[in-house]
Amino acid sequence: MFKKYLALDVGDVRIGVARSDAMGMFAHPLEVIDRTKTKAVKRVQELCRQENTKSIVVGIPKSLDGQEKRQAEKVREFIEKLNKSIEGLEIIEIDERLSTISAERMLNETTNKDARGKRKVVDKIAAAIILQTYLDMKK
Repeated sequence: MFKKYLALDVGDVRIGVARSDAMGMFAHPLEVIDRTKTKAVKRVQELCRQENTKSIVVGIPKSLDGQEKRQAEKVREFIEKLNKSIEGLEIIEIDERLSTISAERMLNETTNKDARGKRKVVDKIAAAIILQTYLDMKK
């Protein structure tokens, strides 16, 4: 049986979301949750229901030397809220070093969007990079 996943790139202002295909092989950018306008945990719950998944891959930010800083603590606080809100949720943490930088480079090479336009999509592309990294590691 195949397993579907969601992935989250959790930031202070936005959360990038990606999903896997039905076979759990490929990651696709899904949406960006604006944390200033949306109850993020509730939206993730809705997405889990819509996408029929109980498995979420969450990027844990680390510095280049592998150290976890304050942002990693904030991400883990968000993970704790998810765990309390979604029964039976499997959360897989993965090192997300450079995922946003990779997403920004990809956007710079493939589009002429201005900085504001890129901000609207970079987080969901970063989430897709996080998820694809995990899916590739599983193979």
